[in-house]
Amino acid sequence: MRIAALDDDALQLDLIKQATEAMGHVCHTHLTGAALMREMRRETFDLLIVDWHLPDTTGPEVVRWVRENVGKQLPILFVTNRQEERDIVEGLGSGADDFMVKPVRIGELNARVAALLRRAYPQSTGGALDFGRYRFFPESRSLEINGTPAELKNREYDLALFLFQNMGRLLSRDHLKEVIWGQGSDVLSRSLDTHVSRLRTQLDLRPVNGYFITAVYGVGYRFEAVEPGR
Repeated sequence: MRIAALDDDALQLDLIKQATEAMGHVCHTHLTGAALMREMRRETFDLLIVDWHLPDTTGPEVVRWVRENVGKQLPILFVTNRQEERDIVEGLGSGADDFMVKPVRIGELNARVAALLRRAYPQSTGGALDFGRYRFFPESRSLEINGTPAELKNREYDLALFLFQNMGRLLSRDHLKEVIWGQGSDVLSRSLDTHVSRLRTQLDLRPVNGYFITAVYGVGYRFEAVEPGR
């Protein structure tokens, strides 16, 4: 998963980054609210970790901005020195999903991050995943369309499954490239566009079949479900 962390303490950010990346996630760090909000105008994340005291704003103000401009699905965790009941009430009231008091305990951080991601992005524990006429088989990494096997290469399968599991979400180009090719991979944007174009054709992703992919200029792609035939 792709995580954004915001804290004015570089050592705290490094601790959070190391802990979350040891869990297998990718963590992008920010020292100011302005830096995070600027990036979130063009990038997408699966989880946000926010400190309260910031040099240019406050954690609750950032959370309110995220809820107004990004949406309600993104899980948000406060990690802060604030620990009074009124602080917890304000933090959760601003739109956060969970609240953790410093000093950071790695085991607790891991557990809270895992719980938030599990609730926000439930995964199948086994067996096939059905999306209308499309059926994914994660164990064999294969896909059937109306019972007929689809010929997909590894990255095409990964991209197709990720899009179906994140239906309705706007996903930035870098987010998709990190998921499919890995962090730090030097992948050209046209490689992603080529994969998306091939999926449109191979899976016949058209409104008449209930699904379509929209390119969002300057950001990335959104995969959506519609009423078949519309």
